[in-house]
Amino acid sequence: MSLKDLPSDTLPREKLLARGAGALADAELLAILLRTGLAGRSVLHMAQDILDSQGGLAGLLNASAGSLTGIKGLGMAKQAEILAVMELARRATAQQLRQQPLFDSPQAVKHYLQLHLAHLRHEVFAVLFLDSQHRLIALEELFRGTLTQTSVYPREVALRALHHHAAAVVLAHNHPSGSVTPSAADIQLTQTLTGALALIDVRVLDHLIVAQGQALSLAEQGQL
Repeated sequence: MSLKDLPSDTLPREKLLARGAGALADAELLAILLRTGLAGRSVLHMAQDILDSQGGLAGLLNASAGSLTGIKGLGMAKQAEILAVMELARRATAQQLRQQPLFDSPQAVKHYLQLHLAHLRHEVFAVLFLDSQHRLIALEELFRGTLTQTSVYPREVALRALHHHAAAVVLAHNHPSGSVTPSAADIQLTQTLTGALALIDVRVLDHLIVAQGQALSLAEQGQL
Protein backbone atom coordinates (compact mmCIF):
# COMPACT_ATOMS: atom_id res chain seq x y z
CA MET A 1 0.00 0.00 0.00
CA SER A 2 1.37 3.44 -0.88
CA LEU A 3 0.83 6.87 0.68
CA LYS A 4 -1.72 7.75 -2.00
CA ASP A 5 -3.96 4.93 -0.73
CA LEU A 6 -4.29 6.52 2.72
CA PRO A 7 -7.12 8.90 3.61
CA SER A 8 -6.19 12.45 2.62
CA ASP A 9 -6.27 13.73 6.21
CA THR A 10 -3.66 11.16 7.26
CA LEU A 11 -1.23 11.54 4.34
CA PRO A 12 2.14 12.39 5.94
CA ARG A 13 3.30 14.51 3.00
CA GLU A 14 0.15 16.64 2.97
CA LYS A 15 0.20 16.86 6.76
CA LEU A 16 3.79 18.07 6.68
CA LEU A 17 3.04 20.79 4.12
CA ALA A 18 -0.07 21.93 5.97
CA ARG A 19 1.18 21.79 9.57
CA GLY A 20 4.96 21.60 9.41
CA ALA A 21 7.41 18.73 9.92
CA GLY A 22 7.19 19.04 13.71
CA ALA A 23 3.57 17.85 13.61
CA LEU A 24 4.56 14.45 12.23
CA ALA A 25 5.49 11.38 14.24
CA ASP A 26 8.81 9.65 13.51
CA ALA A 27 7.07 6.92 11.51
CA GLU A 28 5.23 9.49 9.40
CA LEU A 29 8.46 11.28 8.50
CA LEU A 30 10.11 8.00 7.58
CA ALA A 31 7.05 6.99 5.54
CA ILE A 32 7.58 10.03 3.33
CA LEU A 33 11.05 8.73 2.50
CA LEU A 34 9.83 5.19 1.90
CA ARG A 35 6.90 6.30 -0.29
CA THR A 36 5.47 2.78 -0.71
CA GLY A 37 4.75 -0.10 1.62
CA LEU A 38 4.10 -3.77 0.94
CA ALA A 39 1.09 -5.79 -0.06
CA GLY A 40 -1.07 -5.94 3.06
CA ARG A 41 1.31 -3.68 4.96
CA SER A 42 0.88 0.10 4.77
CA VAL A 43 3.88 2.36 4.37
CA LEU A 44 3.24 3.75 7.88
CA HIS A 45 3.30 0.28 9.39
CA MET A 46 6.45 -0.53 7.46
CA ALA A 47 8.08 2.67 8.70
CA GLN A 48 7.19 1.77 12.30
CA ASP A 49 8.58 -1.75 11.79
CA ILE A 50 11.89 -0.28 10.62
CA LEU A 51 12.07 2.08 13.60
CA ASP A 52 11.30 -0.79 15.98
CA SER A 53 14.00 -2.96 14.40
CA GLN A 54 16.61 -0.23 14.86
CA GLY A 55 15.67 0.76 18.39
CA GLY A 56 13.83 3.93 17.39
CA LEU A 57 14.92 7.06 15.57
CA ALA A 58 18.21 7.37 17.48
CA GLY A 59 19.15 3.86 16.40
CA LEU A 60 18.17 4.56 12.81
CA LEU A 61 20.31 7.70 12.81
CA ASN A 62 23.32 5.49 13.48
CA ALA A 63 22.27 2.53 11.33
CA SER A 64 24.70 0.94 8.92
CA ALA A 65 23.92 -0.52 5.54
CA GLY A 66 24.34 -3.96 7.09
CA SER A 67 21.74 -3.35 9.78
CA LEU A 68 19.15 -2.35 7.17
CA THR A 69 19.85 -5.25 4.83
CA GLY A 70 17.25 -7.96 4.99
CA ILE A 71 14.32 -5.76 6.00
CA LYS A 72 11.47 -6.78 3.74
CA GLY A 73 10.56 -4.09 1.25
CA LEU A 74 13.69 -2.06 1.91
CA GLY A 75 15.75 -2.28 -1.27
CA MET A 76 19.11 -0.73 -2.00
CA ALA A 77 17.65 2.57 -3.23
CA LYS A 78 15.57 3.11 -0.08
CA GLN A 79 18.45 2.05 2.15
CA ALA A 80 20.70 4.59 0.44
CA GLU A 81 18.13 7.37 0.85
CA ILE A 82 17.66 6.65 4.56
CA LEU A 83 21.40 6.47 5.24
CA ALA A 84 21.98 9.71 3.32
CA VAL A 85 19.29 11.62 5.23
CA MET A 86 20.54 10.33 8.59
CA GLU A 87 24.11 11.34 7.79
CA LEU A 88 22.91 14.81 6.77
CA ALA A 89 21.19 15.15 10.17
CA ARG A 90 24.41 14.29 12.02
CA ARG A 91 26.51 16.61 9.88
CA ALA A 92 24.07 19.49 10.25
CA THR A 93 24.19 19.24 14.04
CA ALA A 94 27.99 18.97 14.02
CA GLN A 95 28.25 22.02 11.74
CA GLN A 96 26.09 24.05 14.09
CA LEU A 97 28.35 23.19 17.02
CA ARG A 98 31.49 24.08 15.04
CA GLN A 99 30.18 27.51 14.10
CA GLN A 100 29.23 28.80 17.52
CA PRO A 101 30.24 28.32 21.16
CA LEU A 102 28.93 24.99 22.37
CA PHE A 103 26.97 26.41 25.26
CA ASP A 104 25.12 28.94 23.15
CA SER A 105 22.88 25.96 22.39
CA PRO A 106 23.12 23.43 25.25
CA GLN A 107 20.17 21.45 23.91
CA ALA A 108 21.98 21.01 20.59
CA VAL A 109 24.93 19.52 22.48
CA LYS A 110 22.68 17.04 24.24
CA HIS A 111 20.92 16.21 20.98
CA TYR A 112 24.24 15.69 19.20
CA LEU A 113 25.45 13.28 21.87
CA GLN A 114 22.15 11.44 21.91
CA LEU A 115 22.43 10.92 18.16
CA HIS A 116 25.85 9.33 18.61
CA LEU A 117 25.60 7.48 21.92
CA ALA A 118 22.08 6.99 23.27
CA HIS A 119 21.18 4.02 21.06
CA LEU A 120 24.27 1.96 21.88
CA ARG A 121 23.79 -1.20 23.91
CA HIS A 122 27.25 -1.02 25.45
CA GLU A 123 28.74 1.78 27.50
CA VAL A 124 30.93 4.23 25.58
CA PHE A 125 33.03 7.10 26.90
CA ALA A 126 33.45 9.99 24.45
CA VAL A 127 35.01 13.42 24.51
CA LEU A 128 34.03 16.61 22.71
CA PHE A 129 37.24 18.55 22.05
CA LEU A 130 36.73 22.33 21.89
CA ASP A 131 38.77 25.33 20.78
CA SER A 132 39.38 28.45 22.84
CA GLN A 133 35.96 29.82 21.78
CA HIS A 134 34.33 26.57 22.95
CA ARG A 135 33.45 25.55 19.40
CA LEU A 136 33.54 21.88 18.49
CA ILE A 137 36.77 20.55 16.99
CA ALA A 138 35.96 16.84 17.12
CA LEU A 139 34.00 14.14 18.90
CA GLU A 140 35.91 10.96 19.67
CA GLU A 141 34.79 7.71 21.28
CA LEU A 142 37.77 6.73 23.41
CA PHE A 143 36.76 3.84 25.65
CA ARG A 144 34.13 1.10 25.80
CA GLY A 145 32.87 -0.94 28.70
CA THR A 146 31.90 -0.19 32.29
CA LEU A 147 33.36 3.17 33.24
CA THR A 148 35.72 3.27 36.20
CA GLN A 149 38.93 5.06 36.97
CA THR A 150 40.80 1.99 35.79
CA SER A 151 38.96 1.63 32.44
CA VAL A 152 39.28 5.28 31.34
CA TYR A 153 42.89 6.41 31.12
CA PRO A 154 43.50 10.13 31.82
CA ARG A 155 46.77 9.94 29.88
CA GLU A 156 44.95 8.91 26.69
CA VAL A 157 42.38 11.68 27.10
CA ALA A 158 45.18 14.20 27.64
CA LEU A 159 47.06 12.99 24.56
CA ARG A 160 43.98 13.39 22.37
CA ALA A 161 43.38 16.87 23.78
CA LEU A 162 46.95 17.84 22.91
CA HIS A 163 46.57 16.30 19.45
CA HIS A 164 43.53 18.50 18.76
CA HIS A 165 45.11 21.57 20.44
CA ALA A 166 41.96 21.67 22.54
CA ALA A 167 41.42 24.40 25.10
CA ALA A 168 38.50 22.64 26.76
CA VAL A 169 36.55 19.40 26.65
CA VAL A 170 33.11 18.06 27.40
CA LEU A 171 33.10 14.49 28.67
CA ALA A 172 30.22 12.20 27.77
CA HIS A 173 29.05 8.66 28.13
CA ASN A 174 25.86 6.69 27.72
CA HIS A 175 23.86 4.55 30.13
CA PRO A 176 22.38 1.60 28.21
CA SER A 177 20.13 0.94 31.21
CA GLY A 178 18.07 3.99 30.25
CA SER A 179 18.69 5.90 33.48
CA VAL A 180 20.86 9.03 33.42
CA THR A 181 21.39 9.11 37.19
CA PRO A 182 25.15 9.51 37.77
CA SER A 183 26.91 6.83 39.75
CA ALA A 184 29.60 7.45 42.33
CA ALA A 185 32.08 6.15 39.73
CA ASP A 186 30.84 8.73 37.20
CA ILE A 187 31.44 11.57 39.64
CA GLN A 188 34.83 10.25 40.75
CA LEU A 189 35.93 9.81 37.14
CA THR A 190 34.90 13.38 36.35
CA GLN A 191 36.99 14.69 39.23
CA THR A 192 39.99 12.58 38.23
CA LEU A 193 39.91 13.76 34.61
CA THR A 194 39.33 17.38 35.63
CA GLY A 195 42.48 17.29 37.74
CA ALA A 196 44.55 15.48 35.11
CA LEU A 197 43.56 17.80 32.26
CA ALA A 198 44.15 20.90 34.38
CA LEU A 199 47.84 19.95 34.37
CA ILE A 200 47.95 20.64 30.61
CA ASP A 201 45.69 23.71 30.87
CA VAL A 202 42.60 22.04 29.40
CA ARG A 203 39.29 22.77 31.15
CA VAL A 204 36.56 20.19 31.66
CA LEU A 205 33.36 22.16 31.07
CA ASP A 206 30.85 19.39 31.64
CA HIS A 207 30.21 15.67 31.76
CA LEU A 208 27.00 14.60 30.04
CA ILE A 209 25.24 11.29 30.58
CA VAL A 210 22.85 10.28 27.82
CA ALA A 211 20.23 7.59 27.34
CA GLN A 212 17.30 7.14 24.98
CA GLY A 213 15.37 10.41 25.12
CA GLN A 214 17.31 11.76 28.10
CA ALA A 215 20.49 13.66 28.88
CA LEU A 216 21.89 14.89 32.18
CA SER A 217 24.59 17.51 32.75
CA LEU A 218 26.80 17.05 35.80
CA ALA A 219 27.65 20.76 35.62
CA GLU A 220 23.96 21.64 35.86
CA GLN A 221 23.71 19.27 38.84
CA GLY A 222 26.55 21.07 40.62
CA GLN A 223 28.82 18.03 40.37
CA LEU A 224 31.60 19.76 38.46
